Amino acid sequence: EEKMIEVVLNDRLGKKVRVKCNEDDTIGDLKKLVAAQTGTRSDKIRIQKWYNIYKDHITLKDYEIHDGM
Repeated sequence: EEKMIEVVLNDRLGKKVRVKCNEDDTIGDLKKLVAAQTGTRSDKIRIQKWYNIYKDHITLKDYEIHDGM
């Protein structure tokens, strides 16, 4: 079954955004949720960890992004 998780993202200025989503959501889905919360267009959002830029069609589960990360 789908597991709800909370993901914490920082913008370039270090402001934190917390988003509730499902492990089965894609990075593209996550961008839409971040966009809704921040008012930034989803096509202007880049989600990365260190130098690894995440691709839109891959799921959070496949990237091993878990609750609280």
